[in-house]
Amino acid sequence: MALVGAGAAVVPLDTAVNIGFPDITRSFGLPIQMIQWVVICYVLTYASLMLAFGRAGDIFGHVRVFRAGLAWSAAAFLLCAAAPAYGWLLFCRFLQGIGAGLVISVAPALVIALYPEEQRGRAAAAFSMIFALASALGPLIGGALVGAWGWPAVFWFRAPIALTVLLCFRGPVRRSGREPGGGLDVSGAVLLALIISAFLLFLNEVPRLSPTRPIAPVLLALAAAGSVLFVRRERRIAAPIVELAYFARRSFTAINLASVLVYLTSFAVLLFAPYYLVGFAGMALPTAGAVIGLSFAGAMVAAPVAGRLLDRWRACDVAALGAALGGIGLAAVGSAHSGSAGALAGLLAALLVQGFGVGLFQVAYLDAVLATLPPGQRGVAGSIAMLTRTLGIVSGASLLTLAFHAVEKTGMAAGATAPAAFITAFRATMWAAGASSVLAGAAAMAFARPARN
Repeated sequence: MALVGAGAAVVPLDTAVNIGFPDITRSFGLPIQMIQWVVICYVLTYASLMLAFGRAGDIFGHVRVFRAGLAWSAAAFLLCAAAPAYGWLLFCRFLQGIGAGLVISVAPALVIALYPEEQRGRAAAAFSMIFALASALGPLIGGALVGAWGWPAVFWFRAPIALTVLLCFRGPVRRSGREPGGGLDVSGAVLLALIISAFLLFLNEVPRLSPTRPIAPVLLALAAAGSVLFVRRERRIAAPIVELAYFARRSFTAINLASVLVYLTSFAVLLFAPYYLVGFAGMALPTAGAVIGLSFAGAMVAAPVAGRLLDRWRACDVAALGAALGGIGLAAVGSAHSGSAGALAGLLAALLVQGFGVGLFQVAYLDAVLATLPPGQRGVAGSIAMLTRTLGIVSGASLLTLAFHAVEKTGMAAGATAPAAFITAFRATMWAAGASSVLAGAAAMAFARPARN
């Protein structure tokens, strides 16, 4: 468990990069809105490849895929740290995304294999605790490293972790028990990567849509055409990447869509809070990193609580409770005022509540996905769970940035100063994200049906 957890942690430790956003934009002379590409290039890559890698793990062995991901990631971390220009950094983030996809697609399956099937909820809680702990440590470590060595440190510090696990981890390399003759659908994997990439790039291009820049409609049409081809192919072949029949279930589709929305809204904390805490609350980078880490600390505390709740409640009910608490926490973060001890305490409490809610949701959601797919498809099940998370993050990087700057520009056009316009946009974005998270939880519960064996 320690080795699997440490190896999987190199992916959620990427939250350290967020605390380095101000230093990256300053070092390369970038406007704030350009920083979204540091997120998009990385997350879009592993989101596009994750289901194919999960399927490969089910066929060839989860350990093989896991170790390949660790080796690739170690090299990518060092390349990112050495990037001499912003364009090179984005390319190296693409390489890092390939390694992350290999690691995180099979990590849930490796953790779940350590538990008996009747303790599946506890296994989901254990994986969520690992993910939350690493995510919480990321901003804290990142703040200290950026203060001492600058933004490259948020990349190179993970290379020794990946290499250590690679050298020490020797799990059983065996097939996972899928049907004989099932192979990796390479054409389907390429189509899926095309669909996800085109759609997420479409979201990013929407703010720049104009008659002289028709890229967004082209990307949307490409994603739609790819989706049609992918569905036809997956229905025809004997061993698809994922059985599409599962998505015909109303409850399964609803909770997956709720997951995308919950992670979309929760990304507002990582996207905008660093600028608020450093620029308006007057915090040093290490302190700001520790404050943002409270959100992930709340998720870590929530994981074992969610595991026990799943022994008594339906997964959709636990997920709905978590989404609601996460939304309330986001709205409270948007209502925070800097400048007093009481206000700081309120902000800290809001981040803890928000993180606790997301932690409840992610454990319940992972358990629901694992309960739907058969045990022989643990790699695919874990990849679906991680894919909705990453789709939410990438969508959040684009849509939240669009909403934030729309409100900010409106304020400045009305005569507000730049700081006042920033605060107005920060609050409006957090309030809207909080309301959306509450609605996501309500939808997941409303469309759920009682579980059947």
